[in-house]
Amino acid sequence: MTEHIGFVGAGNMASAIVNGLLGRNVCPAAQIAVYDHHHAHYGRFEDQGVHGVETVQQLVEFADIIFLSVKPQNYDEVLQNIKPFADGKIIVSIAAGISSAFIKKRLGESAKIVLAMPNTPLLLGEGATALCQCAPLTDAEYAIVKAIFAAGGVVQDLPEEQMTAVISVSGSSPAYVYLFAKAVIEEAVEQGIEAAVAKALICQTLIGSAKMLTDSGKEPEELIQMVSSKGGTTIAALNALYAHGFEQAIQDGMRHCTKRAEELGK
Repeated sequence: MTEHIGFVGAGNMASAIVNGLLGRNVCPAAQIAVYDHHHAHYGRFEDQGVHGVETVQQLVEFADIIFLSVKPQNYDEVLQNIKPFADGKIIVSIAAGISSAFIKKRLGESAKIVLAMPNTPLLLGEGATALCQCAPLTDAEYAIVKAIFAAGGVVQDLPEEQMTAVISVSGSSPAYVYLFAKAVIEEAVEQGIEAAVAKALICQTLIGSAKMLTDSGKEPEELIQMVSSKGGTTIAALNALYAHGFEQAIQDGMRHCTKRAEELGK
């Protein structure tokens, strides 16, 4: 890759994307720069050969592709700051609820935009990222951005009208999984199993179960049936979960996630 890549915001997601780029040799560190109000965040990037710049102007002038890895609440300020220097640049937004119309209102209708919703497993090269190509971005330009995220995991294309809802599917959902694991570990301890043992077992179970979903060719309901036998232990557990509204609780959480994303985008 010959393009120069810049990050406004030097947080965990910027670090995850940089790790993917460098770990998969997608581009050299010399072609990556970061800008953040807090220059103290630069250390982990500079240790990898990525340089931190003094001003957002320097960042935008350096980069062909600019990742806006800041909170939605800071977008107005950031977009105002980069506007004088952003003509012709590819803008990649990874903030919840921010639309292409929101960005174009501030940068102009000719702005080249990709909307992205990655998740934190990107830090380990196991991310899941939803991407949306926004006109007038070309297919070739979009392919470059897609390759950047593919270096850190799985990428799926989505239309813009689904980019808010997908936050509840993959952007926020790692937290649901961690909450489930936490509950399992805590109950295992109550039943006399050491926490470290329980954590090792549930983590591998989650990994294996995900592989069954991706590789077995079976739908979730079929896989549930494979684990369950009439009158057995799994049915007893499932019946308790159904009685507590397990599925409904997850779905309600997803709806609240989407609603909050919509609020942040206004």
